[in-house]
Amino acid sequence: MLKRALIVGASSGMGAELGLILAREGFHVGLVARRQDKLDELASRISGEFPDRVVKTWAHDVCEVAEIPGLFAQIVDEMDGLDLIVYSAGVMPRIEEDEYDTAKDKLMVDVNVTGCMAWLNPAAERFDKLGSGTIVGISSVAGDRGRKGAPAYCATKAAVTTYMESLRNRLALKGVDVITIKPGPVATPMTDGLDGLPMLIQVEDAAEQIWAGIAAGANVRYVPRQWQPIMTLIRHIPSVIFRRLGI
Repeated sequence: MLKRALIVGASSGMGAELGLILAREGFHVGLVARRQDKLDELASRISGEFPDRVVKTWAHDVCEVAEIPGLFAQIVDEMDGLDLIVYSAGVMPRIEEDEYDTAKDKLMVDVNVTGCMAWLNPAAERFDKLGSGTIVGISSVAGDRGRKGAPAYCATKAAVTTYMESLRNRLALKGVDVITIKPGPVATPMTDGLDGLPMLIQVEDAAEQIWAGIAAGANVRYVPRQWQPIMTLIRHIPSVIFRRLGI
């Protein structure tokens, strides 16, 4: 029996690539994002490459949290169940070195954190009752320390990491896998135009490595995996020294 996966934030980047990979790996796929035209393009591509897969789309802005409970229930009904959910939506507006913009900060909180919780909470509740299912949240290496260039973005990804850990601890004995993905820089529209990004990888490679983490049932997976020892070291640098490094 084919399983059913839902990707929130599927119109581009890692979410779109994961849609293709999940279809390849035997999932019927549900796609959620703001841009219906991009969803239609991806759905058409998936159907062309994997004609025996069911692909459904729903246009939705994750900032509209009041819509989510009803939409989640509708999706589960139309897909005849759900086995895997991936929250891949995220924003990182450009922040100048001397800029302190609360509107941009709020947008990151709304999309990266509140949207994540609003979508994954009903999935967690459903999987808790079923005693099965997989929940995947895309965090970032940026959430491991507070970098001077992106205070709000780092804070939102730290929040996602902690939220995912809390869900994992809550659901550990219920048969539910909760997986935190921590990518480093990935070549997506979000990073387009940014220079000097360390260990930048292509989005197709990132998506394959994310799938490997999902398939392995990893608790936390860094993408690429070389980030794990690097971030372990960085997390243990005393704050006063980390500040002087200027990163």
